[in-house]
Amino acid sequence: MPTVLIESGFRFHFFSGDWNEPPHIHVDAKGMRAKIWLRDLKISKRGGFSDPDMRRIMQIATEHQEQFLEAWNEFFA
Repeated sequence: MPTVLIESGFRFHFFSGDWNEPPHIHVDAKGMRAKIWLRDLKISKRGGFSDPDMRRIMQIATEHQEQFLEAWNEFFA
């Protein structure tokens, strides 16, 4: 479960078994987990996060999209 980034209390990571899905990032915090598709930055699962938390998560994902995609491609290459 490689962690790519921890920011604003959110942990952005992926699972080693995720290789058979399009690139995405899981986000954990406060006992919840969201899932974001990385190519088009769409929410796959909200995981119980509030609207303000999801806005912040999406802001972070947008700012670090390239970093997340590079980490995904490196790990699953």
